Amino acid sequence: MIGTRSAERFKPKNSAGRNLPVAVGVGVALGALVIAAVLAGPFGWYLLVSLAVGLATWEVSTRLKEADYVISRPVLVVGGQFLIWLTWPLGVGGMAAAYVAVALVVMYGRLFVQVDSVRARNYVRDVAISLFVLTWIPMFGSFAALISHLESDFATGPMFIITFVACVVASDTGGYIAGVFFGSHPMAPAVSPKKSWEGFAGSLIGGATIGVLCVVFLLGHPWWLGLAMGLLMAVCATLGDLVESQFKRDLGIKDMSGMLPGHGGMMDRLDGLLPAAMVTWLLLSLVTRGLLT
Repeated sequence: MIGTRSAERFKPKNSAGRNLPVAVGVGVALGALVIAAVLAGPFGWYLLVSLAVGLATWEVSTRLKEADYVISRPVLVVGGQFLIWLTWPLGVGGMAAAYVAVALVVMYGRLFVQVDSVRARNYVRDVAISLFVLTWIPMFGSFAALISHLESDFATGPMFIITFVACVVASDTGGYIAGVFFGSHPMAPAVSPKKSWEGFAGSLIGGATIGVLCVVFLLGHPWWLGLAMGLLMAVCATLGDLVESQFKRDLGIKDMSGMLPGHGGMMDRLDGLLPAAMVTWLLLSLVTRGLLT
């Protein structure tokens, strides 16, 4: 009887919502790909980021075109690559210049897509959603690429990348486990019914724990920096997931695609990583430059 009660106490309260064995297998493969890219050096990391961003941009653009938005996938996909790769020689300035150039192409190009007066409508809507995609995926992804350029007296680029990825994975895993076993209070039921406050607490605990360990032992910085970074990344990753959930709800779809079995589409994996990359780069840049000690 006692054993039965103990088993029921730790029985999941919610469905996992995915084919777990397949999801784990794909997750392990993605993890191996990240490790290989890190070991290959900055160029390998840039290749991985650019590939992921390109696939996600194409994926999201396709869903929008299916929903009758008039957007140019080639402009967003190719332009997004310029945002990423120009950070290699020019840093944030290269990304900003590329963003402005692609934005101009989007704004001017949309003028000539539908030339008759009857169909020349929804200009503001289509330009706005194109710029949203450009910001949401390539611009945020550029900060993920820039993390490889960070270095300090104690650590080089690969250690910063590992810290970033480990914190996001820990946040996602902690939130998933806590949500499945304990989730009962929805955060935003109208947006994502399965996202719970208990899961959010698990994300905070996972991100903060791994953040402290990585920052102290891999980067050689104080524990409080790891705590702050882990918590901020968990918040950004959770909000990023909610943004994507709202985006999909607006389009009436469950997953962006079936590109990653057990996970959905590429963007279903990047939704938390992308905003967290910007926070990571900003916080660690301040630290490596001695502006935050």
